[in-house]
Formats: sequence, structure tokens, C-alpha cells
Amino acid sequence: MSARPRWRPPLRLRRAAAWARQEPSWRQARPALIAAALERAGARPAGNWFAVGAAGEVAAGGRPCGRLVAGTEVVLWRDVAGALRAGPGVCPHLGAPLKDGRVVCGTLVCRWHGLALDGGPAAGWEPFPVHEDGVLAWVRLDAAGGGEPTGRPVAVERPELRGAVAAVYTGLGRCEPEDVVANRLDPWHGSWFHPYSFADLAVREVPDGTGEDRFAVDVSFRVAGRLVVPVRAVFTAPGPRTVVMRIVEGEGAGSVVETHATPLTAPSSPAPRTAVVEAVVACSGRRGFAVARALAPALRPLVRRTAGRLWRDDLAYAERRWALRSTGRFPG
Repeated sequence: MSARPRWRPPLRLRRAAAWARQEPSWRQARPALIAAALERAGARPAGNWFAVGAAGEVAAGGRPCGRLVAGTEVVLWRDVAGALRAGPGVCPHLGAPLKDGRVVCGTLVCRWHGLALDGGPAAGWEPFPVHEDGVLAWVRLDAAGGGEPTGRPVAVERPELRGAVAAVYTGLGRCEPEDVVANRLDPWHGSWFHPYSFADLAVREVPDGTGEDRFAVDVSFRVAGRLVVPVRAVFTAPGPRTVVMRIVEGEGAGSVVETHATPLTAPSSPAPRTAVVEAVVACSGRRGFAVARALAPALRPLVRRTAGRLWRDDLAYAERRWALRSTGRFPG
């Protein structure tokens, strides 16, 4: 008879340790290493695609959604078949905000003079290419992106959504996308800056400048008190505005956290603003995870709240990084 795999509980009991007694990580977190990884990420193509939020935020038959992306007003809605539509958010007639219009039988109607848009070119209004991947909604802005356009965004390998729990968090910061990406390409700060969420963090692999940039990290996620979940996670940057964390060993292997930094203001803005659009797609091979999937509507707010706590701190640093860069005071 074949032996059954030994059941192991997902939680571990961690010995209590003082925050200040951690092993300092500042020597390993070399500014030149992070800067080089950031530069390589910035050189990767994005196809002019920008993440604009959760796909579910644009509801069928609902009100249109307005977004500001790289200084461009964008309006999104769904047509009568439920397909996502998008285009300039400024009415071509007299400039009214189309986000304040109404969707009637899948057609966006401007409230100022009744200009009707079915998603195709009309009266000087030209649609933007859009894409939704089951979790996020994307819009392609070729003028803002400035690169070679592609048919869809760079794909991120995710767990099968039918067997996963997905949630999307959005936060805003006074910084540029590179400040958000640089923060995510510094895994060393996790247990120092976020001791309420991470413990026992050790970076095991760093990019060498060839192939896929990878930061491999052993870390314990705090659950409650001394209870933790130890995992190995890998951070990669498949595009200039995206960092992906994937759990490769331990509980939830295969789960991903995608962080997308979407500029709200134009590149020349003296007061830049950036949206962090973060998708968490969690999975597990444990039988009990079916309960988590059934409770997904209740779990999503908790996931967003956890992400929000982390990003309150990280956006504060990203904003400081931009302030130092913009005045020539950033180290290095």
C-alpha cells in the first residue's frame, strides 16, 4: 500500500523575537542592485496597456466609470452584450464629462446634449482598445504609452480562477510609477517596515542581470500572535509598471499578488499621482480551501483591508522617494 502524504498544519508557532533584534538587512539591500533591477524593468515593453481597476467595478447596465490615466480622461462602460467599452472621457461636442452620462441599452448617452456612443467612432470620438482578464480591466493608450502597441497586456500566469479567491485593492499616492515599482523590488524592508505582517524574512536569491530578474524570499506571514505561515516567494517585474509576487513553496503555492502602478497624471506633471492597482489571486490544494471560496464575498474586504494597511506605509515611502528624487536629494 502506498503511504499517504503526512498532513501538516498550515500554521506554525513562531518564537517571539524583538523587532530590534532582527538581522540588519541594509548591507544586502544594495541601492545599486535595486536601481539596476528597476532600470531593466523600465526597459521591458508594456504594449501601452494600463491597469485601471477591478473588472467587476464596471457593471453591466450600470453607470459609466471615469478614470484618469497618464493625464487622459477615460470613460468605461459595458455594451448590451456585457463587453467592456472605453474611450476619451471628454465629450467631443462641448467637453462634458462622459463619466456623468447614462448607459441606455448598452449605449453611453451624454447628459449635456444627448450624444449617443455605442463604442464605435462617432462625431470625432474614437474608442480606446480595452481588455479584461477575469480580474482586472485594462485600457490601451498609445499616445501615453509611447511604445509598440500589442493586442493585449503582458500575461501574468495565475491560478485557475474557478479554484481561487481573487480581490483587488486600489490606492493613490503622490509619486511616479517607478517609486511604487522600486518599493516592490526591495523585499528586504518587509519585516522591518511591516512587522505586523511579516517575520523571519531572508532574501535567498537576487537578480544577476541575466534572464528573468528574480528575488527569492523566505518569509513568514503573520496570522495572529505567534502564529505564522512560512512560505518561499519570488518577485519578478514583467513590465515597467508591474511587479508580481508568486508563492512557490509552502501554503498557497501558486498564489500571486500582482502590483500595477498606473500613472494618473501626465509624465511632465510637477505634482505626479499614481494609482496602485493590486490583484491578489489566492489558491490552495487543501480540501478546506473550498470553504474559503464559498466565503469569498466576505473575504475580499479583509484582503483589501490587509493590502491597504501595507500600502499606507509603502505609499508613504514611495511619496518620500519621489520628493527626494525631485529635489536631487535621493541617495546615490
